Amino acid sequence: MHNVMRLRILSCLLLLVVFFDVVASNLYTTINLLRDGKGNCGNAKQLAPLKPLAALERVARDLARGNQLEQSLKAAGYMAARVNALTFRGNGIDSQLAGILAKKNYCQKLQNAAMTEVGIYVDARQVWIVMALPFALSMDMDEQSAGQRVLDLVNQTRAMRRNCGNKAFNAARPVRWNDSLADVSHLHSEDMARFDYVSHNSRDGSSLTQRVERVGYKYRVIGENIAAGQMNPEDAVAGWINSPEHCANLMNPAFTEMGVAFAFNRNSKMGVYWTQQFGTPR
Repeated sequence: MHNVMRLRILSCLLLLVVFFDVVASNLYTTINLLRDGKGNCGNAKQLAPLKPLAALERVARDLARGNQLEQSLKAAGYMAARVNALTFRGNGIDSQLAGILAKKNYCQKLQNAAMTEVGIYVDARQVWIVMALPFALSMDMDEQSAGQRVLDLVNQTRAMRRNCGNKAFNAARPVRWNDSLADVSHLHSEDMARFDYVSHNSRDGSSLTQRVERVGYKYRVIGENIAAGQMNPEDAVAGWINSPEHCANLMNPAFTEMGVAFAFNRNSKMGVYWTQQFGTPR
């Protein structure tokens, strides 16, 4: 008798799993139709369909169980450059969701051109949708080429008057490349990437001045910008321009030389780590 009951329970559970899998499968189709401008989601752009991904399905499942997004992404081994999670709750939500998603505010989320992958989790009272752009280094250049690009962008920035926060800066003379400052930048970026941190103090406790002195750079003034997560030189420099303190370094007329480097660690939190050194030699 007990075995019969167990079999019936297992059969019901299996039917529920199959049912929710079918619901999720239908939702993938619905989302991509709406993304393509079908139904009430008009769209003039040609957007590629979101690719269903098992790792993001696991993320969606963990979110449904109460886990945090960052924790869920890490547990699934998924590094996201961008991520957006949507949740819907209520009795019979699975049968109502297609109509809900077709509303204007959700159309805009589904038609985010930056997103390329998706995972869905469905149970009796909730649905989780996780859309993401996987992390990838979006530049086809080596460190030397990236450094030259940053140098060009910095000098373009210095060529015009600019406000950094509440402080106004006149246009400044261009800075030139310095290999020693690039070496310092490289070592600090590598250290941040390897040990997964973002700080002006190295993991061994050394400061900017100590790191510069180690490579034998004799200076009158020095400065440092750091960043993490930016996947190309343009984004790194734009982030520094938008930060008053970093922007002040970019525009400081006292600096005459610069070096910059990035390091990449797929298993770290931010993925890419940048260090930029400014200086004026004695």
